[in-house]
Amino acid sequence: MKILRLLPFILALWATFVVSAVDAAAYAGPKRINKAIELLESGQPVYYTYGRGGYESGRTAAKTWADVFMYDMEGAALDFTQLREFMRGLADGGPTISGHATPAVIVMLPLYGLSEQVVVANHWMIQQALASCIHGLHICHARDAGAVRAYIRAARYEIHRQAIGTGLEDGVRAFGAHEFASKIWGVTPKAYYGRADAWPLNPKGELMIGVKIEDKPGQANTESIAQVPGLSFAEWGPRDTCYAAGHLDAAFDYGRKPDFVAPPELTAAADRVIKAAKAARLHTLDNAQTHDVIAQLAAGMDIIAGGYAEVAEIGRKHTGRTMPW
Repeated sequence: MKILRLLPFILALWATFVVSAVDAAAYAGPKRINKAIELLESGQPVYYTYGRGGYESGRTAAKTWADVFMYDMEGAALDFTQLREFMRGLADGGPTISGHATPAVIVMLPLYGLSEQVVVANHWMIQQALASCIHGLHICHARDAGAVRAYIRAARYEIHRQAIGTGLEDGVRAFGAHEFASKIWGVTPKAYYGRADAWPLNPKGELMIGVKIEDKPGQANTESIAQVPGLSFAEWGPRDTCYAAGHLDAAFDYGRKPDFVAPPELTAAADRVIKAAKAARLHTLDNAQTHDVIAQLAAGMDIIAGGYAEVAEIGRKHTGRTMPW
């Protein structure tokens, strides 16, 4: 009788195993260094969780369910040695179930996109972050197109020429930043220089650069920011947008309460950023929960925030993903 009661659970477990085995067999192995880019190029959404800490944190997280770590150096410590150790831990604990050396790691710096002058004066943060072997940057408080262009310029080597003279200036990353990064990526130094560039501006690039348009000055420049060459994705930064509009409670409730109703100005800000991102052919980042992930995917959101493994599970099955997770 006990076996009969357990039979539905056993059958469900067996079915999950069979589906996973079939999916794994259908996947031929990594085609790119950046797991997130590989998925997005194939039309599959990606799901992220949050990264902090050093070597042990990275090693423990290496087999994560997530495709991407959004590594916080905006609110957490600006410690590039710790970031390198996190990356080393990921590599030592890897590869991922999909066979990639590490999940994609995108860093949020305390360097905001307030103005071109601010970014130029602090470009060293971008240099140090990228030299730590990460796979992208998320620009917080992007306020104008000039600041975003300066950010992308600081993230590129001069050898890469896409959009130079037609929207961007020569890159300023220096030779010598490849030593640690190329080892973690598992490529030669020469190959690193060829691939460490902004995607999809450079189709062979492995770096994703995104923008958070999350305050009133940025919202006023939404369309021009989204059109800057070299961006991969955009988001409307729901919590900071809530703060900017004076809604403290909404900042804590958004993306957490299923019955949350956004104030009209928040909805307008979100719609504007999403519309501009789609017009610029950028990928769009937004939150999702178990009750709305399928609707969010249908609306075109393809970088899913929130850090919920169960949301990723629903979404991946819905879109028929074959890359193992």
